[in-house]
Amino acid sequence: MLYLPTLISIIEVLLLTVPVLLTVAYVTVAERKTMASMQRRLGPNIVGYYGLLQAFADALKLLLKEYVSPTQANLILFFLGPIITLIFSLLGYAVIPYGPGLAISDLNLGLLYMLAVSSLSTYGILLAGWSANSKYAFLGSLRSTAQLISYELILSSAILIVIMLTGSLNVTVNVEAQRAIWFIVPLFPIFIIFFIGSVAETNRAPFDLAEAESELVSGFMTEHAAVIFVFFFLAEYASIVLICILTSILFLGGYLYDVLPSFSFLSLVQYTNFDSYIEETLFRQRLGYNYSIISYNPLVEGLYYGLSLGLKSCVMIFVFIWVRASFPRIRFDQLMTFCWIVLLPIVIAFVVLVPCILYSFDIIPCNISLL
Repeated sequence: MLYLPTLISIIEVLLLTVPVLLTVAYVTVAERKTMASMQRRLGPNIVGYYGLLQAFADALKLLLKEYVSPTQANLILFFLGPIITLIFSLLGYAVIPYGPGLAISDLNLGLLYMLAVSSLSTYGILLAGWSANSKYAFLGSLRSTAQLISYELILSSAILIVIMLTGSLNVTVNVEAQRAIWFIVPLFPIFIIFFIGSVAETNRAPFDLAEAESELVSGFMTEHAAVIFVFFFLAEYASIVLICILTSILFLGGYLYDVLPSFSFLSLVQYTNFDSYIEETLFRQRLGYNYSIISYNPLVEGLYYGLSLGLKSCVMIFVFIWVRASFPRIRFDQLMTFCWIVLLPIVIAFVVLVPCILYSFDIIPCNISLL
């Protein structure tokens, strides 16, 4: 018989994983419909109302396909690669705060954990490409590994600049630090660089050199089919959703929805009794702040927090799709040159500039200044 804490942990994981997989399924449909609209065609519109069940039809088709494995492949690593990629793509959701305290694990090193998990997914791609014993798959895995390692440096440097403003690796602290102003305003160039690195990190067009159909058939997943291909497909879109959520957290205020500095349910903890809280809130209402009595309910406010993070992430996912439909694929040498010659010097310059500005105005966060 399972102990109660173990049972609660399993329920928490299921409550997080199942919506993530459903979101990934509908992101594929949203991408196909959005790109169809941009290219003046219909897209999926037969299976289900408005094509909403197309993702499940595709998944069912792939799950029922007969799997044929290459005779010269290393079968253990061949099957292990996609599994590793999918697992590490889903592990990053464990530290995502969907509201104040609404995270499976609120780690003090949450951002470092996310970087580590995203880096480990590279091993799955490398194993899958090498074990297939195909030159196309091997070239695709080599490209993907070089690309992910290179742009990981850009992403980690951009995150470092954000950490300089907050003084913490905790994801929730980075969100709460944006109650005054979202970091996209003072760090807009870093936001652009982080977004470019995110597109490259998720192997998306125009940086999808690992899956260049015109050169490498299908890149590192050329020999994979049926269920194993579904793992790669889910891992790619789960990484896209995760990186869009991370972008929203670091630069767009995460789950915060207060445009004006109004009181929320969390402000109640600052007061010893409810009467003083009500008096202060009514006073702020008379000053013109947009505030509603409904936000006294913690459940409703939690819903607002979740919808805020979801809306910002949906906007970022749309931008990902927009970029794919707008730009042509670049060459691999241009991809690497752009990373090491263009982006890296700019990021290093900001890594030097931002601490200088913080020190000059004496606004270094306490957690950094005490080190």
